[in-house]
Amino acid sequence: MSGLVRIASGRASALALAFVLALLPCGGDLAAREFRVADTQPADYPTVKAVELMGALIAERTGGRHRLRIFHSRQLGEEKETIEQTRIGAIDINRTNVAPLASFIPEANILALPFLFRSVDHLHRVLDGPVGEDILAGFARYGLVGLAFYDSGARSIYNSVRPIRRVEDLKGLRIRVQQSDMMVEMMRALGADPIALPYGQVSVSLATGLIHGAENNWPSYVTTDHYRAARHITLTEHTMSPEVLVVSRKAWDELSAADREIFRGAARDSARAMREQWLKLEQTSRRQAEAAGVTVVTLEDRDGFERAVGPIVERFSADPPLAALVARIRQAR
Repeated sequence: MSGLVRIASGRASALALAFVLALLPCGGDLAAREFRVADTQPADYPTVKAVELMGALIAERTGGRHRLRIFHSRQLGEEKETIEQTRIGAIDINRTNVAPLASFIPEANILALPFLFRSVDHLHRVLDGPVGEDILAGFARYGLVGLAFYDSGARSIYNSVRPIRRVEDLKGLRIRVQQSDMMVEMMRALGADPIALPYGQVSVSLATGLIHGAENNWPSYVTTDHYRAARHITLTEHTMSPEVLVVSRKAWDELSAADREIFRGAARDSARAMREQWLKLEQTSRRQAEAAGVTVVTLEDRDGFERAVGPIVERFSADPPLAALVARIRQAR
């Protein structure tokens, strides 16, 4: 009798195992999962809309197995905090500017170098070509997987005190910069007093006089209402550091090869859509600021600004691999 029981038990176990295996997705795909995504921008910002599109494409292409849950408006913290959480796997996907990544990814620092890109078209040619692919692939060494670049426009300096036409006009102004050593040194080289602050603290710092101004792109300048407090903007366009979409290594390793291709493809598709949205928002933001009476100054002394930051460019690209990367970017046509 005991032998019959063992046989029956074995058959039951086999049937149970077969039933469980039948429920699993074919091809080694990960069972349905929700991925946590961080973005510091508000819900209607182009980067958030682009990530939403990416989520819709992933849901469609995986038959609903994978979905993205987006935490916008700094719900999971400022960029520096969310980057740390992404590296340890507490956040699955993160949209961040490259500048805060520069503290541990040298290649990200290169993309934020002042006056590196000649124009937005030059930036796009670099990011869409072999250089951009190599930079994204290099993120894997630092616990992140680079999926795609989003646009962030050209960053310019704005303040509440006076128009900036020459380098000398920045002397004594307290200007907020991103939490990046290079950004701090760049602003100091231009003669201003750099104040490194999280993005979410800029508005109150302008209102209280802790800072006189900041530097950012047109949409950020307007959507945050900074243009109401700092009514002088100079089109320095000193950096064009892009946004980047990264995945934690932990989340990436759980995906099958097929799902990885779906995620990467959805990210690239969302980046193309985001670029179109971004251009429209830049134009709308500038018109809104000008209609409100903001003083817009075209830079008169670009050579002077470039000379002032020249030593910083040399220092941050001194290592031969980074110097070679700078050369490839400058040679891109």
